[in-house]
Amino acid sequence: MPPLSRPSIGARSLATGLVLLFSSAAVLAQVPDAAAANPYGVRALWEGSDAVAKGTLLILALMSLGSWYVILGKLIEQARLRHHARARARLWSASQVNEGIAALPAASPFRYIAETGLGSVEKHGAVGAHIDFNDWLALSIQQPIEHVQNRLQGGLAFLATVGSTAPFVGLFGTVWGIYHALTAIGLSGQASIDKVAGPVGEALIMTAIGLGVAVPAVLGYNWLVRRNKGALDGIRAFGSTLHSALLAMPAR
Repeated sequence: MPPLSRPSIGARSLATGLVLLFSSAAVLAQVPDAAAANPYGVRALWEGSDAVAKGTLLILALMSLGSWYVILGKLIEQARLRHHARARARLWSASQVNEGIAALPAASPFRYIAETGLGSVEKHGAVGAHIDFNDWLALSIQQPIEHVQNRLQGGLAFLATVGSTAPFVGLFGTVWGIYHALTAIGLSGQASIDKVAGPVGEALIMTAIGLGVAVPAVLGYNWLVRRNKGALDGIRAFGSTLHSALLAMPAR
């Protein structure tokens, strides 16, 4: 009989691949069972918590959603303000102040400030005749600048509140969860490490969630305050230049 030929390299590789494939499939099949058998985690925390703990989690979720809404909304608002700031050069390149104001975008805060200042020039003779024109004009320009400043600062108080209170809200949830976990352990009469570690660890997740809500709020608050400062400096500089330009107008 002819000697049996040895299997080729390709056949051996195919056999090895099939063995690894079936082994991996067996391991992956056991993963859901292991995950289902694990009674701990965020899902177990939610399912095993009472109304107070669930309310605490909902409050933290609302704080987080509100913080990100304010941060993203303010970033969009500041991006629009920077776009309008680049367009303010149209005012100074015009031959007359009226034409320069009309060239600014309709939704621009710079146009709002300029129109208010120009309107105060026209109203000075009727309303503010007994007030010095320089003081009247400075007051008329300062009021819309403060209005723009208030709009830029809107929502920052919410971020500061979330940043300062979210860790304590999470800590309250942790204390409440540990209390109920220890009470349940005491009633069951089993104080082994596997009975204590799970419920107490789930309760500690509350503190981590509170910190996860507070940190973005604090970082966003500091970042937005710094960006607002730069934007307001540009608006105040525009108001000073506008004040000088309106004072130099030949007719009041």
